[in-house]
Amino acid sequence: MARLLISFAMLLPLMILTHAAQPDAALERARRLLADVPVIDGHNDYPWAVHDLGKGHLDALDMRKAQPRIMTDIGRLHAGGVGGQFWSVYVPVTFQGGDAVSATLDQIDIVHRMMAKYPDTFSLALTADDVEHIQKQHKIASMIGVEGGHCINSSLGVLRMFYDLGARYMTLTHTTDTPWADSATDTPKVNGLSPFGESVVREMNRLGMMVDLSHVAPSTMAAAMRVSAAPVIFSHSSARGLTDVPRNVPDDMLKAVAANGGIVMVTFVPGFVSAEVAAYNARETAQQNKLTADLAGDAAAIKAGMDAWHAANPSPRASLIQVADHVDYIRNVAGIDHVGLGGDFDGITSVVGGLEDVSTYPNLIAELIRRGYSDDDIKKICGRNILRVMRQVEATAKRLAATGR
Repeated sequence: MARLLISFAMLLPLMILTHAAQPDAALERARRLLADVPVIDGHNDYPWAVHDLGKGHLDALDMRKAQPRIMTDIGRLHAGGVGGQFWSVYVPVTFQGGDAVSATLDQIDIVHRMMAKYPDTFSLALTADDVEHIQKQHKIASMIGVEGGHCINSSLGVLRMFYDLGARYMTLTHTTDTPWADSATDTPKVNGLSPFGESVVREMNRLGMMVDLSHVAPSTMAAAMRVSAAPVIFSHSSARGLTDVPRNVPDDMLKAVAANGGIVMVTFVPGFVSAEVAAYNARETAQQNKLTADLAGDAAAIKAGMDAWHAANPSPRASLIQVADHVDYIRNVAGIDHVGLGGDFDGITSVVGGLEDVSTYPNLIAELIRRGYSDDDIKKICGRNILRVMRQVEATAKRLAATGR
């Protein structure tokens, strides 16, 4: 018996080592699939990081080097199997009027300068065919998405010029209403879309620019899908049936997206994918508001109070499993043809466990594989669904140009 125990004790480290060395079959399969059909992500805020942290200088966040301060660099994009990226040209809603227009132009300029600086890695894609051609060159197809209708200053002329500069979607609102569209996180003013808001959607159809309904109120979602002659997108949203926050998509709108032919690109924002994090965020906001009122706006005292609150109330953490749950949910309600990925990397201040940066997409794909998703399912989620939507939007623009209706 002693000899048996000794032998087992001697073998145990070898058994542990052998087990640890076993390859993760799902992760290996995920990487093979991404080599065939790379991720086309709906939303990344690297351009704003360049503005905010780099003061507009690309060298300050040189993408050829590891960038620990942010979530995006070339090495991690390649590791993540990213072959297409919609770069968000985000401008806060504190910018209005001409200031919003000029700030958006600055953001578009950052994307163009980024592509010029790294021509071996990035290339501008204006069509779905461009995306596939660029991917065959082993580059990352780069598209531009305008985040927030306030950026056009209620001007169809500005919208057209943004399109000419490469913008291929526009989010109709950001966190506050525009004069012509209601936001999910503001007091409704026009019951969805005003007549001018409807003309914005029709002009986007005519141009071949995708209508992005992330950030908008459900009434705006419904109005946009009623007016649009082309499929719509949600560039970075998740399912409200799992996490009941205004930024997510309700079940009736998920069904409407399926009927419309559009796509919901599941986001990795912790408060949108975890009900626990969402509840914590609500309590945090309430505490911030209370301290602001009680302390008469004393910034130092408010900060000290919030630091004490955070120490006593540690935040829960969202998980990759919960993100996969949202993919499941949207697939079950809208169908596999209407699911994509829109991480919102570098637009978030906290991350989902297992999805910390742009290198981590294979982790999510591996989880979906473990849940029984087929190779075809995975390829649709990673890129084929959004390419189909792009092609339908392009075809609609051609039809409208030919027929006027």
